[in-house]
Amino acid sequence: MSHDSDTGAIRREVTVADVAGAAGVAKATAARALGDYGAVSDSVRDRVLAAADRLGYRPNALARTMSTGRSNTLGIVVGDIENPFFAQATRGASDVASAAGLDFILSNSDEDPVVEAQAIAVQLAKRVDGLLLAPASSVDPTNLRSVIDAGRPVVLFDRVVEGVEVDAVIAANRSGARTATRLLLDAGHRRIALISTLEHDDVYRAGAMLTMSSVAERVDGFVSALADAGVADPASFVHLNARRDGVDTIARRLLTDGSGITAIIGSDSLIALQVFRVARELGLGIPTDLSLIAFDDADWTWVSTPGVTVMSQPIHEIGAEAARLLLRRVRGDVAPPVVRVLDQKLIERGSVAPPRR
Repeated sequence: MSHDSDTGAIRREVTVADVAGAAGVAKATAARALGDYGAVSDSVRDRVLAAADRLGYRPNALARTMSTGRSNTLGIVVGDIENPFFAQATRGASDVASAAGLDFILSNSDEDPVVEAQAIAVQLAKRVDGLLLAPASSVDPTNLRSVIDAGRPVVLFDRVVEGVEVDAVIAANRSGARTATRLLLDAGHRRIALISTLEHDDVYRAGAMLTMSSVAERVDGFVSALADAGVADPASFVHLNARRDGVDTIARRLLTDGSGITAIIGSDSLIALQVFRVARELGLGIPTDLSLIAFDDADWTWVSTPGVTVMSQPIHEIGAEAARLLLRRVRGDVAPPVVRVLDQKLIERGSVAPPRR
C-alpha cells in the first residue's frame, strides 16, 4: 500500500492484473512481459510496459524470485567495512554486478566467524543468486560449506579456505611481503617488525598455523626474507593481535622498550596509519628514526609527509574479477574451480631510509 499525498488516502499498489487489464492481455502474458521471461511478442511487451509505466507499476521482487528462481541479486560478506581494502574491493564487485543489471547486498563479518555465519544466513534468506566472501577463517570451512549446501555459487576473495575447492581471487601476498622486507634489508635494517590485527592464541612461533591465508602468506614471506638475510629468530619480529591489544599500544611498546626496532611493516593501511601517528607522538622522524611500509595504497599514504612506501594491491580488480567469476557460475558455468593470483606492486615514496647507526 502507498500514501496519496494529495488526498491523504491510502492508495492500493498497482498489480500485474491491473497492468494486464490496461494492456488488454491475459495476466500470465503481462507477468511474462514484466518479468522478461517466456515467449512474448515485441508488440505485446511494448504494450504491457507502456501500461505499467502509465499506472506506476512497481515490480514485486519477491514474487519475481519465486516465479523465476532468480533474484538478480548478488551478496558480498566483507571482513571489516571500515578497512579501505574492503571498500575498494566491494566497489569493484559492485561495478561488475551493476553492469550486468544485478543488485548487490553488503554484509560485514567483523572478522568473526559467528557474525559471519549470521551474515551468510541473512544473505541466503534474501535468496541471493551467488555470494562473494572474504572468509573470517581460512582453516574452518563450516560457514563456506553452508553456502555450498544451500546450492548457491560462492567465490572467495582476498583469502582461501583449506580443503574446499571453490573459485577465489587473491593477491600474491607471500612475494609481496618478501619484496617489502628485502627493501628494508637492503637499506640496512635488521630489526624489522611486522604488525597484523589477526587474532592468535599465543606469540607467533615459526610454523604456527594462522587462521587467515592472506596474513599467513605475508608472515611467511616476511619471516623467510629475514631468515635468508641471516637475521636470528625471525619469527620473534611478527606481532599479531593488534586489533585486540591496540595497534598504538604495540607500536608504542616496540618503539620505546629498547628492542631497537628501526622499521615496521603494517599488514594493512590502517595499521600503518596508527604507527605513523605513534611515531609522531613520540617525536620520531620518518624515515630518519623509523622506516615504514604499508600494505595497500590508501589515499593518506601519498599525501602524508613524507609519503609512505606501499605494497599496492589491485584491490578494485580483486573485487571485479571475483564478481566476474561469480556471474559465470550463476549463469551455469561448471568448469573446475580456479584461483586467480594477482600481482602486487611496490610503490616507493619517502618513508624508507637507512637506520641510524
